[in-house]
Amino acid sequence: MSVPFKIDLDNKTAVVTGGGGVLCSTMAKALAECGAQVAVADLRLEAAEAVATEINAAGGTALGVECNVLESASLEAAREKIESELGPVDILINGAGGNHPKGTTSMEFLTKEVLAQADSEATTFFDLDAGGIEFVFNLNFLGTLLPSQVFARGMAERGGGVILNTSSMNAFTPLTKIPAYSGAKAAVSNFTQWLAVHMSKVGIRVNAIAPGFFLTDQNRSLLTNEDGSPTERGGKIIGQTPLGRYGTPDELVGTLLWLVSDEAAGFVTGTVIPVDGGFSAFSGV
Repeated sequence: MSVPFKIDLDNKTAVVTGGGGVLCSTMAKALAECGAQVAVADLRLEAAEAVATEINAAGGTALGVECNVLESASLEAAREKIESELGPVDILINGAGGNHPKGTTSMEFLTKEVLAQADSEATTFFDLDAGGIEFVFNLNFLGTLLPSQVFARGMAERGGGVILNTSSMNAFTPLTKIPAYSGAKAAVSNFTQWLAVHMSKVGIRVNAIAPGFFLTDQNRSLLTNEDGSPTERGGKIIGQTPLGRYGTPDELVGTLLWLVSDEAAGFVTGTVIPVDGGFSAFSGV
């Protein structure tokens, strides 16, 4: 791929969780383009290996690794494999995350009419499933905390490293229908600040990117119709985004490279950077 600018990541090893996905695979390729050895970690080994194969074919160095970010044993096994084949980890991109239908309402606003319908098929706040909500919180929050525990220990012992978490626009202003995801991403933002302070004396910088709206495998059917036109919800999002469009994965790369570069961002830690086309700045009026 073509990066907007180069930073020197030679002799650095980076881990990208969720690296088989649309956004994180782009990040993995950008890091490799700048010289990093990249471990593409994903629950789906086939997806991780496919991205690693692309990187290797382009002249980079990458390794596909199966990894469950919610299981410490899986993370430890991944770390051992990565360190044995690529070396100690210098950069951790916590990209794994997602939502679940059971943590989602079917309507934006609760109404008395729906409450009065005993046979209503609507999913209201009162119908949300505790298990679904727990899944979303675990995937996004624990799925950031646990990899940080496993991969940051070596960084701390060596006295340096970078952690980059993935927050969301929902952490700034929660979107309707998705309370679990919004709350979980708010927790990621808060944790980013906490961890930045906690790790400050051992040389680890911790920041987060908060993407606005990018079309991915998870949200494409929610935001676009089969003909490519926006759904009702997609139209609202575009209308609330001053730049008037969705972002493209490569538009995260500049912020990624800036934040992982000690030369460019050596005094930057504890920040959550929106990459959102102005969404978080617009009141709607």
